[in-house]
Amino acid sequence: MSGGTGVPIELNVERVANGGWCVARHEGRVVFVRHALPGERVLAEVTEETTRFLRADAVEILQASPDRVTPPCPFAGPGRCGGCDWQHATLEAQRRLKGEVVAEQLQRLAGIDMKVDVEEVPGAVRGLGWRTRVQFAVTPDGVPGLRRHRSHEIEPVDACLIAHKEVERVGVERADWRGAAAVEAIATSTGERAVVVTPKTHRTVAVPELGADAYVLVDEGRGQARAVRGRTALTERAGGRDFRVTGSGFWQVHPGVPGVLLEAVLEYAAVRPGDWALDLYCGVGLFAAALAEATGPEGAVLGIESDARAVQDARHNLRDLPQARVERGRVEDTLDRLGVERADVVVVDPPRTGLGRDVVSRVAGLDAGRIVYVSCDPATLARDLSWFADHGYPAVDLRAFDAFPMTHHVETVVLLVKDVV
Repeated sequence: MSGGTGVPIELNVERVANGGWCVARHEGRVVFVRHALPGERVLAEVTEETTRFLRADAVEILQASPDRVTPPCPFAGPGRCGGCDWQHATLEAQRRLKGEVVAEQLQRLAGIDMKVDVEEVPGAVRGLGWRTRVQFAVTPDGVPGLRRHRSHEIEPVDACLIAHKEVERVGVERADWRGAAAVEAIATSTGERAVVVTPKTHRTVAVPELGADAYVLVDEGRGQARAVRGRTALTERAGGRDFRVTGSGFWQVHPGVPGVLLEAVLEYAAVRPGDWALDLYCGVGLFAAALAEATGPEGAVLGIESDARAVQDARHNLRDLPQARVERGRVEDTLDRLGVERADVVVVDPPRTGLGRDVVSRVAGLDAGRIVYVSCDPATLARDLSWFADHGYPAVDLRAFDAFPMTHHVETVVLLVKDVV
């Protein structure tokens, strides 16, 4: 290749790729380029070179796509904040591109031909103001910011446009966080606000005055948080129920997503009174609670979760549903330990790494009539769906949701039904 890292090259951008990239070619090699759109001609600066491909940032648009817009955020763009991938595209184009990525991954990795329409989720006006949990990194001199793409470098910001307005009211970006490694700002669906401070090793943090009343928590590691002001337990609401979420525990960051995911999961699960249902990677019990309500007292639900703090929260959240229980541990180990050999319905909501071959095999062996797979990563989803198909569980339906506008991330819910030969 002529030149090297940092050298500008002209590219004809072809198609979208997973991860917020587009694909181009230069001197016989694939180039994964950011800040571009399919069909554009761009001048791009190479940021990384391997023996098989290049990575690059589009630094000048020579021929623009009709889908291109000016990014609303001043911190978006080459070499700046890495949080948003698609601010330079219309929202309609963003959803179309995400659908193309999911469809391409399904076809290439699982042999599934399926048109994917990504649904808009209420609660993000013009794709902004939706993120209810924002993790800020902190520079050595106490300035908060966001990580640059594929970098540990910090981009100082004075506001984040995708952050929920109640997160911005806290005012983390305008405070001095000397002694902190990270600060998370949280705004819950019930109106609570909190700041979770992660100190640097052996350092104390003088918590500054903030712009709104907020609980202040210190993350002490190993899943433990200490309240400096207010409570460690926050309250979220979805599906007509309150859920306790301690500190930085997992909860969907888009305010509309818990509801739409819950609706999709229940529709696909089609749970009947008396069913035996499993909720694997159950978190704080969002799906388990709804499944337990659907099975009724004559049925049963088992949730499995590896995070100790989430297990405590889930047990609290399900305390009024005696037909539901939660066990802590790795999914395959816990199923074996409890001797679980069958189920009527299984819901899985794994982390971005997906299930993996061993868990797919164990879940398929439960002989459930329906498996509902919730995923935030199209590549690991497609890989796992291929393995499920090998075990007689083809994917028969899919819904995709724009749970993270302005970014490449997409949430999918897939129904797998046991093949009856």
